[in-house]
Amino acid sequence: MEPLQKMLRSLQITKRSSMENESVYVLDIDVAKSVEGKSMEEVAILCSNNKIKLYNHETMTLLQEYGEPPGVCGGVRFAHTHRNLLFSTSADGSVKSWDTRTPGHSYVQKFTGYPSNVFISFDISCNDLVVCAGTELVGEDALLVFWDVRSTGRSTSKDPLGVYSESHSDDVTQVRFHPTNPSMVASGSSDGLVNIFNVNENDEADALSATCNSDSTVSFLGWAGENHSQVFCLTHNEGFCWWDTTHVDTEETIVLTKIQDMRKHVSGCTIDYLIGGVYHNNGNGLCLAGGSHGGNVILLRCEPDKVQHLKTLLGGHSATVRSFYWDLDDVCFLTGGEDAQLLSWRPHSKVKTKSEPAKMPSALQQRVRVHKTKHYSPKKL
Repeated sequence: MEPLQKMLRSLQITKRSSMENESVYVLDIDVAKSVEGKSMEEVAILCSNNKIKLYNHETMTLLQEYGEPPGVCGGVRFAHTHRNLLFSTSADGSVKSWDTRTPGHSYVQKFTGYPSNVFISFDISCNDLVVCAGTELVGEDALLVFWDVRSTGRSTSKDPLGVYSESHSDDVTQVRFHPTNPSMVASGSSDGLVNIFNVNENDEADALSATCNSDSTVSFLGWAGENHSQVFCLTHNEGFCWWDTTHVDTEETIVLTKIQDMRKHVSGCTIDYLIGGVYHNNGNGLCLAGGSHGGNVILLRCEPDKVQHLKTLLGGHSATVRSFYWDLDDVCFLTGGEDAQLLSWRPHSKVKTKSEPAKMPSALQQRVRVHKTKHYSPKKL
């Protein structure tokens, strides 16, 4: 724990990149990985104007931009084994992939859903073979839709492999594949449930291996613990829940921590909201990032019986921070916010002054809803 605290004490801004449009929010961040797992040059961000921007990590210069009507939503993800392949969801009910080596706005692959689908979350399995996306609730349907990534040619569309349709009763806000087991996937929803599936099973009922209740709407979901046998989530009312799934079939409780409002729980700092979390395998454990509406970023370390304030990052953002990326192995920390700023933080750097806040008022990103009347006829996984 001491090396982490020592590193964080000197964490300061190295690079700052501003959006051309001051009213653009940075909603999601991902970084390309090499085969060895080290962070690479490319940083992808999702902006509130439904565009994906690709930056050079070292210089923070804009490399290129992706996106086409009706716009991108639900986040951005680099493939795990193909560092030049970038995925995003679209408001037209599809998931698209982009080749970062190719200039222009044309996608490489398109995975189409059913007519009424609006995808608001997605992820790619650790072996890059399966894509899963979560939908908004339409009628009585909140779906997890799956595609096989293989056998898709350039600019061709691919229909779903199958769906899970019975496990959630509201918007599927989060999808997270297991970091090392490609057959395991977790989903979080506005119905408060976090479900864990083994997609190798023949049907949805058999695939559902665990259900955890956060008692609120799930805003962030992640895997944690040794062998990533634990799951945790953050909620829209700033709650934090943490479960150990190894106890599902035992008499022991699976609940490690359940905090209804983190804003009232942590001493030594002021938290207005939670951003996300990450589990570090090198002994630093589960860490969370929160923030203040003035732009400060608060870093926390969680244990089952306590939450510890690690560091407050000052002087960076001037408005709410929406997204972050944290890689301790490469000492890489990125943040993006409503001030149209993308910041890179590293130890022992000269601090740069923050810019003025964005003119756009704080609000949730508006999503285009494409709800058609044609019914789907899904295949079950």
